[in-house]
Amino acid sequence: MCGRYAASRRPEDLAGIFEIDKWEPEEALEPDYNVAPTKEVYAVLDRALKDVADPRPVRQLRKLKWGLVPSWSKTPEGAARMINARAETVHEKPSYRRAFSARRCILPADGYYEWVTGKQERDLEVEGKKKRPRKQPYFVTPADGSVFAMAGLYEFWRDKTLPDDHPRAWWATCSVITTEAETSPLAVSPADGPHVLAEIHPRMPLMLTPDRWDAWLDPARTDVGELRELLAPPPSGLMRAYPVPTAVSNVRNNGPELLEELAAPEEGTLF
Repeated sequence: MCGRYAASRRPEDLAGIFEIDKWEPEEALEPDYNVAPTKEVYAVLDRALKDVADPRPVRQLRKLKWGLVPSWSKTPEGAARMINARAETVHEKPSYRRAFSARRCILPADGYYEWVTGKQERDLEVEGKKKRPRKQPYFVTPADGSVFAMAGLYEFWRDKTLPDDHPRAWWATCSVITTEAETSPLAVSPADGPHVLAEIHPRMPLMLTPDRWDAWLDPARTDVGELRELLAPPPSGLMRAYPVPTAVSNVRNNGPELLEELAAPEEGTLF
């Protein structure tokens, strides 16, 4: 799954990486090292501009709220639960299939966090001792330092309780597409820790390699079969994972120190 990630790149950098044609400087987001559900995040998408005669899509960097609200929802209350869409079923689930057909995006990240219950804690659970498991967070990121381009979907939802000119009349929301975690060896793995992503968690965000970006973002592509082919996992051996401070477990903590690579898991959270 993807329940927390880091996104520290500046919009100017993302504009160059993704060949963005339009973004609004006044909508710039601060670097976020602890992105949690319901936060505003950057999304790359191809969409025609409003009030412009040219109907051709324009590549844009937009702010979306993480937690998708389908256009037909009566309320936005379920957004926090719809942060992930499974690649295997995204084309058929009522909440995602319309967006999958017409509203796809890329959610740029540095990488994502996942938590592993330490061996000592797992042993206590097995023995039936009442102790809340302490989990060690790991940061998963491209080994070459490139952007982690997560496949995503976006939607627009109209709050009918507000007038048309109200600034919150429209919600723009998104969801991360996830897939089965890799079972092949990581490009770089800690000596005392997981050596494949599946040992950390059975799911992971679907990373799109640059050769798929244009096809994924193209709103003219609507054939479900062709789109599902784009959901194939990227080549193996591109990722690394390393333990980071448990401070990231608190959503109130935020800063580059959360990405600090630990020499070993913190005490009591050995893998």
